[in-house]
Amino acid sequence: MGGTVTDAGDNEAERTPLVGGSKAEKSEEEYFFNYSATLRIFGNINDFDEITKHLGVTPSKTHRQGEPHWVRTFPPYEHDMWSYKAPVERIEPLHAHIDALWNKFKERKEYLLQLKQGLEVDVFLGYRSNSDTAGFQVPYQSLEMFTELQIPFTVSVVIS
Repeated sequence: MGGTVTDAGDNEAERTPLVGGSKAEKSEEEYFFNYSATLRIFGNINDFDEITKHLGVTPSKTHRQGEPHWVRTFPPYEHDMWSYKAPVERIEPLHAHIDALWNKFKERKEYLLQLKQGLEVDVFLGYRSNSDTAGFQVPYQSLEMFTELQIPFTVSVVIS
């Protein structure tokens, strides 16, 4: 129940937890719902600057194969990665993150499809909440990017 879609296609987040869940005793103000969307390009990347130039944005993060992982207990990175996180507040609904990302890269669709010939291109979607009885919805209009780029719609769900 983390969000609903209105007739206008808006995805207004509802912050009312379902009664009867293990956390039903919490007040409404104690729940949080965070979202993110990040375009990721990974594999054996020869030139980060070339990708940056063609996509027209500075990456949010990059790393090279073999560099230490930001989580010290994890092994070093297995591949190079260039990523761009949608610049949307994390409390905004998931579709706002997806739409911001697609609006940024829609005109560069052909280049992204070309990159897929030798690299992995995907969109990492994140949903994080402390409510185990909530969820989210994404309007069908916000799914265009996944169809056009021929990538799966996958969401990482973290309940903490």
